[in-house]
Amino acid sequence: MIVRKAVFPAAGFGTRFLPATKAQPKEMLPLVDKPTIQYVVEEAVASGLSEIIIVTGRGKRAIEDHFDAAFELEYFLNDRGKVEELAQVKTISELASVSYIRQKEPLGLGHAILCARPLVGDEAFAVFLGDDIIGNAPVPCMRQLLDVFERWQGPVIAVERVPRERIHQYGVIAGRPLGGNVYEITDLVEKPKAQDAPSDLAIIGRYVLTPDVFAILAETPPDGRGEIQLTDALRILRSRRAMYAVEFEGKRYDTGDKLGFLKATVEFALARPDLADEFRAYLKSLTL
Repeated sequence: MIVRKAVFPAAGFGTRFLPATKAQPKEMLPLVDKPTIQYVVEEAVASGLSEIIIVTGRGKRAIEDHFDAAFELEYFLNDRGKVEELAQVKTISELASVSYIRQKEPLGLGHAILCARPLVGDEAFAVFLGDDIIGNAPVPCMRQLLDVFERWQGPVIAVERVPRERIHQYGVIAGRPLGGNVYEITDLVEKPKAQDAPSDLAIIGRYVLTPDVFAILAETPPDGRGEIQLTDALRILRSRRAMYAVEFEGKRYDTGDKLGFLKATVEFALARPDLADEFRAYLKSLTL
């Protein structure tokens, strides 16, 4: 199976960032000068994926506009001789083929992925959660997963070691080491207590899934909050076929958390040659 399509659930309300997200999508909040969702789409493209499917909801039109051509803006920049800015704007609309589908109700991550079924069809596909931005990777994180998928031909999940005191915030795997940083998953648990967690390998927002997950999601009952959880469907999928995990190389930034977003902003700014020196000097001036 060859993976060509990437699904991006982006229909959430972004309540942790209110009031900033009252009138704009959380996915459009910028790290320095680039929306968070663009970093993740760029990872998909760098991983060799050519078809982007974004699952949106009400109030998400700005995402569609961002990845569309902007003729008036392009004309203005060209007329003013702003060559560098024009190239940046045109590159965004030429990144990949982008399609959109609506999640009409906020019924959970599993439901959002199920909404993409008409556009994915009977193909294996990648899933990116936009809150997790992964940098400093020698190979794009998703490419690391795709390499494992192409070898083993089974679903693959990205995992990261997390301190036990934070393990209750994540889905967690139990796994059998296969060598290197690859595991065969033997179980998945959603947000266990520290003493009940089968390992410290937490599930991170990158997946390569096979199309049989859709039928499972369609039959997965909602949880107590009325949401269809992806982890519940993955447990059933794992019982039917081998599933793998990759402890990826790279640094994850949790931009769905306010502190994580601030940390990412600082580190991304310090990595920019046009900002690093002056910004670093400014940060040092704040040290008491």
